[in-house]
Amino acid sequence: MVSRLHAQRTQRPQMEGFSLRVVLADDHPGMIAGVRHGLSSAVTIQLTGTAGNSTELFRILDTGCCDVLVSDYSMPGNEHGDGIALFSLIQRRYPSVKLVVLTMLDNPAVLSALRSQGISCVVSKADAVNYLIPAIHAAATGGTYYSPSVEKSMRMRDMDRRTPELLSKRELEVLRLYASGLTVNEIAERVSRSKKTISTQKARAMQKLGIERDVDLLRYAMENGIVASSSQPGAAVDDAPED
Repeated sequence: MVSRLHAQRTQRPQMEGFSLRVVLADDHPGMIAGVRHGLSSAVTIQLTGTAGNSTELFRILDTGCCDVLVSDYSMPGNEHGDGIALFSLIQRRYPSVKLVVLTMLDNPAVLSALRSQGISCVVSKADAVNYLIPAIHAAATGGTYYSPSVEKSMRMRDMDRRTPELLSKRELEVLRLYASGLTVNEIAERVSRSKKTISTQKARAMQKLGIERDVDLLRYAMENGIVASSSQPGAAVDDAPED
């Protein structure tokens, strides 16, 4: 059960000194509870809302109560999607809101896609929640911050000869969604592109990675952290080319 929206359209709280209004989006209630507790010690941070999916998140952001959004990367099954597509929409619709990505996906390709999207504050869920405090401050001031696990992953990105950093942002997003269990048709509907475009981007990603079979593509995505290892990929997709 997702957490309930509790933000209200109010003026910035009157606090001593500097205060940042922070909204948290994550589809795991336990993570929201943990982050709420972790941020409670920061006198410069006021948690003004939580959301369990992008639909709830946009309702909160519409109230104008957010300076910095801390959002999970993967929040499937909601109105505005997740990942790069969601962050891009937030940047267009709420340009004053700064972003911190909180994720268990620390693959170099995912991190590079975030950076190319202009998102340079990323905290791994494998690290202590208190790393979010400097990340939020860095995002608010236009800075860069990576938690220790993310920083380590960035340093190791050149070790794999088949690094998915070769993929474009859209190819990487198609690969992630496909490996998460969506069909080509479902991906096309989610990202508002044609089935032919999605099939082409998937085929191009497989060619770049030297992968010929769908089962190997799914295994590659899981082994390289493009999707969480706990994800359950769906059945094979009919990838017959369109006329």
